[in-house]
Amino acid sequence: MSIPSEMEQKLASFREDFHALRQEVGKRIVGQEETIDLVLTALVVGGHVLVEGLPGLGKTELARSLAAVVDVGFQRIQCTSDLMPADAIGTYVIMETPQGRRTFEFQKGPLFTNIVLLDQVNRAMPRTQSALLQAMDEQAITVSTETFRLPEPYFIIATQNPLDLEGTYPLPPAQVDRFLLKVLMGPPDAPQLERILEMTTEAAPAKLRAVVDGRRILEMGQLVRQVPLAAETRRRAVAIVAATAPENPHAPPLVRRYVHFGASPRGAQALVLTAKVRAILDGRDHVSADDLRAAAHAALRHRLTLNYEGQAEEVRSEALIEEVLSAAAG
Repeated sequence: MSIPSEMEQKLASFREDFHALRQEVGKRIVGQEETIDLVLTALVVGGHVLVEGLPGLGKTELARSLAAVVDVGFQRIQCTSDLMPADAIGTYVIMETPQGRRTFEFQKGPLFTNIVLLDQVNRAMPRTQSALLQAMDEQAITVSTETFRLPEPYFIIATQNPLDLEGTYPLPPAQVDRFLLKVLMGPPDAPQLERILEMTTEAAPAKLRAVVDGRRILEMGQLVRQVPLAAETRRRAVAIVAATAPENPHAPPLVRRYVHFGASPRGAQALVLTAKVRAILDGRDHVSADDLRAAAHAALRHRLTLNYEGQAEEVRSEALIEEVLSAAAG
């Protein structure tokens, strides 16, 4: 089925801007193409992303590069065990007017910007982590009796190190579920490591330019939602997410054995939106089953809560998702 020429032009413009963003970030981040694409996808569709990887792989540099190629505000919050909610949100302070009157005035914290880097988010105390929930879900912050809207676009990119154990506070499922995607950064191969050394020890860091502004990011997100989703593809997405719940009759044996809670409706939303972006980048105006399969791991890996047996046997969510995909395909 043909699509209007105006829509074709918008999709082509989307691909052009997305590729430009990817290319500009790639001046600083070697390899990690899938990671870059997924982070940009979350930014475009208005979600948040959790990036996990070993120390020194460039998680923080990825966030900084992203902020450099989008002409919006950026703040970094270094999460530590003594970070308090007010340090991120802000607080009321007493101000004195020229007439000598004293008033309370709210001083906004670093969360009041467009792109926020939460570095080593699992080192923040649960009390501070919970303070982020409203900002991530409602794009607003309530302090005392006042509610403050956050700017648009609003994007949180959080990083964590899987080896960190001492002095960390694992993110609760309710907070993890608010991240649209969870992205895993793997180590570079030998040619990529050689390129990293060349870029960082033999030359000055590449200068990045802003490719798009905040308004364009919002336009791109609106376009993604206009990409049609066939009824059959929608049912397949539902089947994939439903099969992650152990009580579902179509759940594979591994899920029924090792999973305590499956993915929430947010998982289905993340799956479909990520698949839509993939379809656009592939030059199509519709979502295919392959798009859903490609998006499944990033959209669902952090939404499967293991039971005691699954934790004891250190079952990987990747294996469970593969079983789910096979069950949904059948």
